[in-house]
Amino acid sequence: MKLWGGRFRKEENKLMEEFNKSFEYDKVLYKKDIEGSLAHVYMQVKCGLLTEEEGLQITNGLVKILEDIEYGKLELEGNYEDIHSFVELNLINRIGEVGKKLHTARSRNDQVATDMRLYAKEKTIYLIDLVSNLKLTLKDVASKNSTIMPGYTHLQRAQVVTFKHHLMAYYSMFDRDEKRLKNALEILDENPLGCGALAGTTHNIDRSITTERLGFKRVVENYMDGVSDRDYLLELMGDFSIIMMHLSRLSEELVLWSSQEFSFVEIDDLYTTGSSIMPQKKNPDGAELIRGKTGRVYGNLMGLLTVMKGLPLAYNKDMQEDKEGFFDSVNTLEMCIKIMNLMISTLKIKEENMKKAVKAGFLNATEVADYLVKNNVAFRDAHGIVGSIVIHCEDNNKAIEDLSIEELLKFSDKFKDDIYEFINYESILNKGSKNNLK
Repeated sequence: MKLWGGRFRKEENKLMEEFNKSFEYDKVLYKKDIEGSLAHVYMQVKCGLLTEEEGLQITNGLVKILEDIEYGKLELEGNYEDIHSFVELNLINRIGEVGKKLHTARSRNDQVATDMRLYAKEKTIYLIDLVSNLKLTLKDVASKNSTIMPGYTHLQRAQVVTFKHHLMAYYSMFDRDEKRLKNALEILDENPLGCGALAGTTHNIDRSITTERLGFKRVVENYMDGVSDRDYLLELMGDFSIIMMHLSRLSEELVLWSSQEFSFVEIDDLYTTGSSIMPQKKNPDGAELIRGKTGRVYGNLMGLLTVMKGLPLAYNKDMQEDKEGFFDSVNTLEMCIKIMNLMISTLKIKEENMKKAVKAGFLNATEVADYLVKNNVAFRDAHGIVGSIVIHCEDNNKAIEDLSIEELLKFSDKFKDDIYEFINYESILNKGSKNNLK
């Protein structure tokens, strides 16, 4: 049985029937579909569209269906077109003809729009919590590891920073991500129930009732927009993509840092794998999978953008393509944030290797130039002088701070004994505007 078909002379083609179905993936909306229906029934009774007895019968039937699904007594399976058909047909089968009154003053268009907003709202709140927890982990690990390390530009050693400062850069990224999700949540918090197929309903309804029952902040103002709006999904998927980009960048750092070439950190065995042929290998698969799955989330965003780009108002069946990609992005992001949180919380920091990399990288060269500038040498001249010093150090396998004052004076008569304190790495981190590097 279908929820439509009265005006058709022929049965739906079997291939078309399969092509049209969404039940296998939209069944995850079962709880939201029932929540929306319960609020709708409550409103129907309040507005006189159902008697108290009819409302009680339908409500009890819906609650029982939900309980049976939750306890495994009713399987989410069968030859149903979508989750809405599953719920309504099971309701009718259980309580009889009165179940057919559930859909009065409602279309599947505003029904699915309501289900998706409720689902998106719930998942966004959960993802905000996951991002917040990741931020706390980053801050905790950072606060316990203030060791100096090379900061990089172009993946070349540039200037000295601390591991704490480096990790807190990601804290800042995820802090912005949290704000973006909260902003998206505020925008999407609208109730489309009552928009009907596209032009509302001639029945006497009160949308403020369902808005309050479902916990929305306000109603959707324009009916046509209410059933065809997928902006909130696009905005969230855009936010998800930015979060995945940040997770991917951090994953790349972990891959590099855990390599033997860097050896700055060690990822816990719990989040690495080995090789089937090379017994010495410890592969950073947790980080690599996050990095790889980023493209998947990007693809879901581009898929929905492409679906929506040429659609006239109002609802079109193309919009059914919003669900699989969104569900996949939610699940992917959730897993990636959790894995990253665990990897960071168990990360082993190799402090001595970081310090050695600092010493070998001439990371105080900029400060030597600054020293000369403070002693009345033009910066461009200072830059050239320090470049010559670096070449000298490379040729003699020395660090700048290991050069004697006599050696430094060969490059400029502006050097004095206080140069050593000025270019000491701890001193560099403590100076002026760089205090936050600590």
